Amino acid sequence: MIAVCLFDGLGAIGLLGPDEPRYAWIARAMAATRDWVTPRLYGQPWFEKPILYYWAAALGFVLHLPAEWAARLPSAFAALAAAVAVGWLGWKHYADEAGFTRSPGLLAPLIFSSSVAAIGFARAATPDMLLGASTTLAMACAASVFHKAGALRAAGAASDLPRGDSWPLVLFGAFLGLGVLAKGPVAIILAGGATAIWALATRKWRAALRVAHPLAIGAFCLVALPWYVLCAVRNPDFLRIFILQHNFERYLTPMFQHRQPFWFFGPITLLALLPWTVLLWPVTAEGLRLWREKSWNDSPGFFFACWAAFPVLFFSLSQSKLPGYILPAVPPLALLCGIALARAIFCESPTKRPKKAALGAALGATWILLGLSSVHWASRMPQAAREATSRPILVMAAIAVAGGIGIAVLGFFRKRAFVALVLSLVGLSVVIACDRVLPPLDPYISARWHGQFLHNDAHPDRIFTYEVERSWHYGLAFYLGREVREWSPADPDPALVLTTPEGLRELRRLGRVHGNLEGTYHGVLYVPVAPVPR
Repeated sequence: MIAVCLFDGLGAIGLLGPDEPRYAWIARAMAATRDWVTPRLYGQPWFEKPILYYWAAALGFVLHLPAEWAARLPSAFAALAAAVAVGWLGWKHYADEAGFTRSPGLLAPLIFSSSVAAIGFARAATPDMLLGASTTLAMACAASVFHKAGALRAAGAASDLPRGDSWPLVLFGAFLGLGVLAKGPVAIILAGGATAIWALATRKWRAALRVAHPLAIGAFCLVALPWYVLCAVRNPDFLRIFILQHNFERYLTPMFQHRQPFWFFGPITLLALLPWTVLLWPVTAEGLRLWREKSWNDSPGFFFACWAAFPVLFFSLSQSKLPGYILPAVPPLALLCGIALARAIFCESPTKRPKKAALGAALGATWILLGLSSVHWASRMPQAAREATSRPILVMAAIAVAGGIGIAVLGFFRKRAFVALVLSLVGLSVVIACDRVLPPLDPYISARWHGQFLHNDAHPDRIFTYEVERSWHYGLAFYLGREVREWSPADPDPALVLTTPEGLRELRRLGRVHGNLEGTYHGVLYVPVAPVPR
């Protein structure tokens, strides 16, 4: 199940958006030049992100994997590591709680891996999942340190670490260093901020400061600093561009045009957890119960809640917001949802039975809504793309609606099998999407088909784009293996220009297109531009 959700169909669609082909280009160039220090885009240093993703993806290019697999495997393996980490936390802190022996250790990684966020970002050639996995592993080590110090206690969970064991501290520093190599200082802020609000609320500063042990600091420096120092020595502008421009200015100003309202990450978080979003209801109920009983102070769940809440709060204050920023909050939320689900389905108390039925009904309703929404989404696609994918999307919608009804019925009869049905629906949806929906959509939303179509053109240096989205510009460059420039009206020579209907109208206004020679290929206009008369 986890393998299907995270690894199936990594190459079902070409590289998407402006980021995937750009990051993949840098990794491919790194593999070709064997320069493992300076990231380069089109031959020029590019310091938007640190090095970890490029190293991982470059390994795939060195092994001659297909481009999409080389570019996306790092994210898939990172998601797998995060799933293992939340499973270990569920087992360690809740293994022997009465009523559901070890079940959170199984449910938490399944919930995480089958969430929209994990399925989507495991297939994204970006550093986001690497940051999410690194912070998850670091926080799992921090929880182990706090547990050993007696600051986290759960019913039936015995401390199995000897007090002299220093490995959690070393691993905490090492994983935090990987996070800094993945996306920069934000990894320190996320781990430190979550730990700080937990310590502030519980007044366990002494336990929290244990993660600042020299062993943790030494491991962090050993992992993170060598590349930063070497890159700064080779590139004097690196620290200014990366630290000041792509970290502080990105956070404090809207210079990168990603401005969103303060509440943006609220609905994004709800969407990220689908189809398990309704589990936030029993999570909230459990939190209120601990608050009323005043037993939250020693609860591991409260630490996990602080860990989940801080990224949402921190990035909500940012002037630059993208959906991927919320990813570090998803693993702890999946862990909390796994604990709540295990308590709901494995506890046979008469007072819990109506809640189990309500939970099944809510999960069933979620799938019915997802099925109907997929039909609505398909109806908004371009006609050619809609015709190519209408049948598999309708099949997926019918399965989702029927499955939702089945989940609700099983929940009503208080059968635990409704959880297995949810997981089966997720896996089946991923397989159908990767095998039947994404490949026909590929030419409409990815430049892969167009790059392959134009790869053997007799005049590759005379292919341009004009007024197309950045995603097409970078995508064509990656698949053609060279930088594709924007066509300029000052260019007097003939050319082949890939453009949009709006761009075609502008070309006609400029008098550079004669007749109706343009061709449309999967929604993209191929326009022969006439030379300027001499």
